[in-house]
Amino acid sequence: MKYNEIKPCAELVPYIHSFWELKGTTDDNQWERNFPDGCPGLVINLGESCKTDNGGVELTFGKTYVVGTTTTFKESFINANTHLLGVCLKPGAFSNFYKYHSQHELINCTVEFDNSYSFNINKIINDPVNYLNNFFLNKIENYNRPLQSVIEDIRHTKGQLPISSIAKRNFTTVRQLERNFKTHLGISPKEYSNIIRFQNALSIIKNPINDRRLLDIAFECGYSDHAHLTNEIKRNTGFAPSQL
Repeated sequence: MKYNEIKPCAELVPYIHSFWELKGTTDDNQWERNFPDGCPGLVINLGESCKTDNGGVELTFGKTYVVGTTTTFKESFINANTHLLGVCLKPGAFSNFYKYHSQHELINCTVEFDNSYSFNINKIINDPVNYLNNFFLNKIENYNRPLQSVIEDIRHTKGQLPISSIAKRNFTTVRQLERNFKTHLGISPKEYSNIIRFQNALSIIKNPINDRRLLDIAFECGYSDHAHLTNEIKRNTGFAPSQL
């Protein structure tokens, strides 16, 4: 499998993490697993039909799909004829480009877009990066980022700061935060914090130079004990920490 990420143009960096391309190789004929990262996205299939969402959804050639925020792992079947092109949006940025349903309706879902929302397959094949940059520059609906300071606080504290403290620091209430997160991210601020905390623990566990006890990692990342961390790893990845 060949996977490549490219940064968008400078004007889109506040809203888009990256454009990405995945191509299968002759060695591929297996399920690939993705873990929650708090980001929604879009994907267009440029190859043969591809099963995703643990086999529950089939991506059809030429169709564009919106991928909602995930709260657990998701598998896609990759073979030699797989060719996917996607966009990883930043948390809360979906509404900067689309007037669509609340993100809460898209949690853990992959949904085919109407033609009016979709990428132009004939244009995107010729020059994907240039096409995507122009597409989103022309499509941006607003430049408002109402949850940006909250998201940055959660990421900076690696998901360990209580939501009540996050709300106070951002001059709002927990209830208002929950409403805004449901609309713009689909998940609650607590769920997003849990994903960030999990991602931090995952990066430490997978670090090849790391040789630390799971209990020490659990305490550093804000878990009560190694069993708490193990359960979170299993819920988000389907694996035990030793299998990562």
